[in-house]
Amino acid sequence: MKKNFIYNIFTKKNIKIYIIILAIFSFFINQYIANRGALPIDSFLIFDPAFNIISGHHPFKDYWLITGPFVDYIQSFFFIVFGINWTSYVLHASVLNMILAIFSFYFFLNIGLKNYYAFIYSLGVAILAYPSIGTPFIDHHAVILCIMAVFSISLGILLKKNFFWILVPIFLIFSFFSKQIPSPYFVVLFIVATFIYFFLIKNIYKNILINLFIGSFISCFIIFSVFFINEIPIKNFLIQYIYYPLSLGDERISGLNIDFKNLISQFKFIYITLIPLIIGTCFLIQIKEKKLNQKEELITSLLFLGSIGILIYCQLITKNQVLIFFLIPISAAYSHAYVSKYFNNKYLIYFILIIFIFTTVKYHIRFNENRKFIELVNADFSLAENAAQLDKRLSGLRWITPHYPNQPMNEINILIDTKNILSKIDAEKIIVTNYNFFNSLLNNQFASPNKWYDELSIPNKINKYYNVHKNFFLDKINKNKIKHIFFIGKKNETFFFQEMLKENECIVQKQLNELLLEFNISKCEF
Repeated sequence: MKKNFIYNIFTKKNIKIYIIILAIFSFFINQYIANRGALPIDSFLIFDPAFNIISGHHPFKDYWLITGPFVDYIQSFFFIVFGINWTSYVLHASVLNMILAIFSFYFFLNIGLKNYYAFIYSLGVAILAYPSIGTPFIDHHAVILCIMAVFSISLGILLKKNFFWILVPIFLIFSFFSKQIPSPYFVVLFIVATFIYFFLIKNIYKNILINLFIGSFISCFIIFSVFFINEIPIKNFLIQYIYYPLSLGDERISGLNIDFKNLISQFKFIYITLIPLIIGTCFLIQIKEKKLNQKEELITSLLFLGSIGILIYCQLITKNQVLIFFLIPISAAYSHAYVSKYFNNKYLIYFILIIFIFTTVKYHIRFNENRKFIELVNADFSLAENAAQLDKRLSGLRWITPHYPNQPMNEINILIDTKNILSKIDAEKIIVTNYNFFNSLLNNQFASPNKWYDELSIPNKINKYYNVHKNFFLDKINKNKIKHIFFIGKKNETFFFQEMLKENECIVQKQLNELLLEFNISKCEF
């Protein structure tokens, strides 16, 4: 293990070159991939919420939110600095992809990899991490921040640098405020690892707990400041972000389907790249009189293996597209370091490199070129149109979606017609849509009372929080004197509004075009 590498890493010319190339590559590959098509519900997930924050409408207070607000607030910062447009939107994800790639490179160097190997594996991380979605996304933020927390605690143990211990709680807390999982599982893992560290290494730095406290204080201070300044009720936060989602989590865990395909087959390459690391860890465990560096390496390897288990479990219960294949280059790098250190077998290293290169190319084609994550596997990208035709603020995006894969121009024309219709309506209105950019394009100052309206985001009638949500929704309608509710989309998962329609005969429903539906509620009293 190379000790104190932190002091000279940036003074070596070839290291600087690697970092510059890696930074440029990791940034621009995400910019490029993000511009190739869109899945409205995912690709524009953060666009309007960030605009709402700039407009003075905040999560939990002004709209119902069951996912983390951290990504929304960070994106609002990017919008303020770089303008409300597609390029600054994608910039957010590209910057995080770049940070992860550089941090991975630094971590790989400090677990003993040579410069060029650390660089190659970091390129793999850059290719498979954020580009799979390309745009800011809560799941990617949450997972990436947890991985950087793993890097930080490992470097804190190996390098004994206070800075990394301070980073650990910062990454975990920001991950939690991106999405509820997987950070709580990592907290438990880190607590266990820290106790093992205290037990195995008697002569430890007593200021570790102080540094963890400092990191916790900094992150909590930032979070509480946002809540305090914007007068976000803690009760709303607890109901929307903690209590209600817990019931959904129970349903997902109870409905978890663990079979060979889900648990083994789809993650097989992660498992394969971990084999040398597992063998190396078993070797360390069997050593009776361990040296200090061996104890540290044992703890960090167990930490990493535990992290892989957590992320696979969380991937299974989310039931979304797989986003954790970027763990393959990280696992391969870790195994490579252990093979070099404890086995010195060049054929094992060749095997790891072959698996790494094969899987990186495989998943790059599947998720980046074919855009599987946003459901465009069968799309003909030559049909994609310039989204600037819809609005110049979407310039850079090549418009093609799963909704109109063969007629993207038709979809754009319908959305232009929708925008023109809505722009002529001066009355107070809210817009319900997966095309989550209409508030921004129309400068509509009335945030929809919900970020989403699917069956998970809104409590159903049998849920004990149904009336809490209903009262929250109607309060926003009345307070803002909303006269019109507009729905944009082919399939409106609007069971809540269908119930609202049945319960209120005063609502006048009108289909304005293929995608635009109006609820006129001007004569209603809720």
